[in-house]
Amino acid sequence: MKQGNVIKEKSYSFVIRIVKLYKFLSEDKKEYTLSKQILKSGTSIGALIRESEHGESKLDFIHKLAIALKEANETEYWLNILKDVGYIDDRMFKSINKDCVELLKLLTSIIKTSKSK
Repeated sequence: MKQGNVIKEKSYSFVIRIVKLYKFLSEDKKEYTLSKQILKSGTSIGALIRESEHGESKLDFIHKLAIALKEANETEYWLNILKDVGYIDDRMFKSINKDCVELLKLLTSIIKTSKSK
């Protein structure tokens, strides 16, 4: 992976964490429904960010990032559910949720900056 693209690097690392969380939930906790939900929304963030790199236009770029923002918001929702029902502990939640919130902030900033140009 090319160094220097912060959102690309952070989203890739986040996706790896989401896949590991999915494995933990399905293998250790035997939880299959919520784990698939968070796997779908969490991994689509990075995929959409990658897609945006080759957007057909500035509007397409912004649109793909806006969808990634929605997926990050959904992922944060599933993380809260997993914590509140006891599938992940507070320490695990705080660690991965911090990364999710950081992605939300980065995406929001990039979208706002792109719209203003």
